[in-house]
Amino acid sequence: MKTFGLLGKNISYSFSRTYFSKKFKKENIDAEYLNFDLQNINQFRDVIKETPNLQGLNVTIPYKEEIINFLDDLAPEAEEIGAVNTIKINGNKLIGYNTDYIGFSESIKPLLKPHHKKALILGTGGASKAIAYAFKKMGIAYKFVSRTSGELKLSYQDLSQEIVNDHNIIINTTPVGTFPNVEKYPKFPIEHLTNKHLVYDLIYNPETTQLLVLAKEQGAKIKNGLEMLELQAESAWRIWNK
Repeated sequence: MKTFGLLGKNISYSFSRTYFSKKFKKENIDAEYLNFDLQNINQFRDVIKETPNLQGLNVTIPYKEEIINFLDDLAPEAEEIGAVNTIKINGNKLIGYNTDYIGFSESIKPLLKPHHKKALILGTGGASKAIAYAFKKMGIAYKFVSRTSGELKLSYQDLSQEIVNDHNIIINTTPVGTFPNVEKYPKFPIEHLTNKHLVYDLIYNPETTQLLVLAKEQGAKIKNGLEMLELQAESAWRIWNK
């Protein structure tokens, strides 16, 4: 039996294990999908050593960037993004890929209107880099938003009405608002949102985060991260099997 799995920290809630377990059952695939819940990325070596027939892994928060030091090779897009969410195990060789940007691109394209030309990306972790890469490919200008301002990034305090009006796509890549802390949302000035805005939250649990609830009240178009996850998972599956 082939083994696949997810690397992350505190991942009992994870989408991936449920998704792939259902897929294997439905498609009669002789494989299992395990969660490797690591408190420290250095435990990754034990996962490789102690898991027979391991063919591929997904990688989630907080290891998408740290995992790169443990890999033998990177696909060009993973190298450019600087984050990995999929690993193919080819004999003794570990190759890193990024399918987040594919899932994101394919899920947001149907929602884009001609006025959606600039984006604010909330957060600066591994997922934010994949979103930025996707926007670059789509010709959409973007700025990162973080708790502190700096080169190429704004702070939440910098978000004036003018800046928010000028950026009609808002993407939350932070974990703020994930179950069980469902009442929380990033310190974004919701009052500046309008019906011209598209607000996309990568969180999928809960289905409608507090950020999305409030954005919808302002008339914005909203979307959660579930379809992105499904699309990136299928893309990972193609990589593992090619």
